[in-house]
Amino acid sequence: MRIMRFAAVLAIAAVTPVIAHAQQDGGGGGRGGGGRMMTALFNGITLTDAEQKQVDSIRAAYQPQMQSAGQDRGARRDLMQKQTADFRSVLTSDQQTTFDKNLADLRSRMGAGGGRPQ
Repeated sequence: MRIMRFAAVLAIAAVTPVIAHAQQDGGGGGRGGGGRMMTALFNGITLTDAEQKQVDSIRAAYQPQMQSAGQDRGARRDLMQKQTADFRSVLTSDQQTTFDKNLADLRSRMGAGGGRPQ
């Protein structure tokens, strides 16, 4: 059940724009829970312009695939896992450590019935 919740939240994140410096501006980072999800994943990580372009490109590349997957939860989960891995590959090792912690925190909150990230 945790994986299903996580997959649903990542699906939302896949179709909402990434706001590079949302955590610095104090904003929610886009629409609804997806923006908060992306902000939570990249919390404490300052992306360079090149990294931000790569993250935006990854998100844009997965968006049509996620839409094509429709309600196929398995396919969407697989796509979200690949997208998360692709996001991670853009980051430096220090950023990856922070990203991994953020991802674990999100999974923990969602598994504890916390729903969407704050």
